[in-house]
Amino acid sequence: MTKWLVWVALSLGLFTSAQAAELPDFSSLVAKCTPSVVNITTVVDSKPAHQQMPEDMRQFFRHFGIPEQAVPGYGRSGPIRGEGSGFIISPDGYILTNAHVVDDADEVTVKLNDRREFRAKVIGSDKSSDVALIKIKADHLPQIAIGDPKQLKVGDWVLAIGEPFGFENSVTAGIVSAKGRALPEDNYVPFIQTDAAVNPGNSGGPLINMKGQVVGINSQIVSRSGGYMGLSFAIPIDVAMNVADQLKLHGKVSRGRLGVAIQDVDADLAESFGLQKPMGALVSSVDPNSPAAKAGIKQSDIIVQYDGKPINTSFDLPRMVAATKPGTEVPVVVWRKGKSVTLTVKVGELHMAKASANGGAASDTAGLAVSPLSPDQKRQLQIESGLLVQDVAGQAARAGIQPGDIILAVGNTPVNSVQDLSKALNGKKHKIVALLIKRGQGTSYLPLRLD
Repeated sequence: MTKWLVWVALSLGLFTSAQAAELPDFSSLVAKCTPSVVNITTVVDSKPAHQQMPEDMRQFFRHFGIPEQAVPGYGRSGPIRGEGSGFIISPDGYILTNAHVVDDADEVTVKLNDRREFRAKVIGSDKSSDVALIKIKADHLPQIAIGDPKQLKVGDWVLAIGEPFGFENSVTAGIVSAKGRALPEDNYVPFIQTDAAVNPGNSGGPLINMKGQVVGINSQIVSRSGGYMGLSFAIPIDVAMNVADQLKLHGKVSRGRLGVAIQDVDADLAESFGLQKPMGALVSSVDPNSPAAKAGIKQSDIIVQYDGKPINTSFDLPRMVAATKPGTEVPVVVWRKGKSVTLTVKVGELHMAKASANGGAASDTAGLAVSPLSPDQKRQLQIESGLLVQDVAGQAARAGIQPGDIILAVGNTPVNSVQDLSKALNGKKHKIVALLIKRGQGTSYLPLRLD
């Protein structure tokens, strides 16, 4: 394909033969990497959908004598099948893919490049980073080489290998369009943006550099049609391997926590605080008894440096803190009253409220990091119970929940501790729950999907 494109371009006079000679030949890279790429198929056993009907809807249809099974959309349906990609990271059968490829699957099957098939076990899945580690019982498998995404430059060539729409061993090429890209629903991943074509089925496949090394996991696209439109995003492989190591050792992922709610600093805020340029993360609130509070971080501080690294935007801080091992002491520089102040923070552990639609794996979360309110905060807010939202990711972010919100109740059940919230969410039979949220002077219910 590459040679054909070159021939067409030469025929049209778009560039000279000398320029054409400088274009990369991807064939050797494809031959090197393709044996390590796998196809993943999943099966979710579909239960009778009428069993999932909310109780108020059941009562409505019973009132009119309509059987639940007769309601459109609530009849019995067959198994739901899914497809994605992955790649082998060790000869003994460990494979990386996306969490959304294997989550809730009752069966996971891996097909190798040599067409052998194996039933896979999900070792662990982390929705916050969209990384999953699975394993098959096989030996002497072709392990993919691991690269360093930090060495990538915008404009570098990259390859995406996967199974788009079920077409095995498909290869697309593009360039790195941007690095460290922040997406609205993901707080912990500095995505690699590329223009390599990625479509449904590519999820979980490797992004390859020109050395034949994996530098990312193809994870998301931005599209109005559902198909590729020039914007593809990959999870940096160093982030993914860190998650995989933790899943392998502990079955879950541990993330650092400061205990602050933050916002971005625009030009007007920078000027008002005496900063020379917009940068850093403005602290809008500090959780009492949190690592930040104990270190002396205050409301209205602007965190401009964390562990020696600059905070250019507020997005930088959550991912840096999350990547820090709990218990580590880290220097933090804040801008306070016109001057820099250096503090030392002993990073805590981020406890995510558990939320599984079927009460399942401990790695399943709703993407909520919350903390109890102090008695003073309750008096100021004039409420008797509630939890302060410290951070959001995944389904919580998709639901529109924001840091600084107060969760008052799940349905009509008040919550006053992390345990209350976890119990209320895990005790729900339905895949969607209503959270009563207080934001500013108003309160409203937001639907949170648990699957």
